[in-house]
Amino acid sequence: MKSMYIGSGDVTFLMAGTKTKTHLSLLTRFCSGEIPYYNAKASPLDACRTGAILEDRFLLTLPENYFPQYYKTSKEMDVFKCSLDFAEIEKGELKSAIELKSMWFEDIVNIQDNIEYVKKKHKKYYNQIQEQLFCSELNEITLIFVPVYTYDDSVNLTRNIDESELIKITIQRDENVIEQIKKRGKIFQQIKDYYGK
Repeated sequence: MKSMYIGSGDVTFLMAGTKTKTHLSLLTRFCSGEIPYYNAKASPLDACRTGAILEDRFLLTLPENYFPQYYKTSKEMDVFKCSLDFAEIEKGELKSAIELKSMWFEDIVNIQDNIEYVKKKHKKYYNQIQEQLFCSELNEITLIFVPVYTYDDSVNLTRNIDESELIKITIQRDENVIEQIKKRGKIFQQIKDYYGK
């Protein structure tokens, strides 16, 4: 079944307690046979819609060899697949990746550009990136926070994002976390192997 995958956005659900509604909702979606479709740009949620718009605006700041929403499936455990916000492709090979997060400007000033801060205050982002590193086989991914100043679409659709606005943090592979993700994903891999082929 096409629904039998764990994406990077599912990692928070995967790592939740196995008897929680959060984890069980992943299992339900996984076995449903239905692939959820998200149209963030049409979302009634301001934060989701603005984030999608700012991703498009951020892409304009990158060289031409960066591609948005680049998918990779793990060679080791094909139940895991991820979407990289921006992938640098050179001669057909994935060279690096960027994960972009938008955040209200008053909150972004509190971000510390170090790994321990991300692990403590933004654990879900950290774990999400570890799944991306596992799938992509990269050694690091750059996490970038971009500030949101307004939820007015007409303003955001024409916004020019400046380098000085961004907070960049390099996230290295954390084999301990990757092993935890793989361990939690093992039963999903077994279900996929049994029913999904």
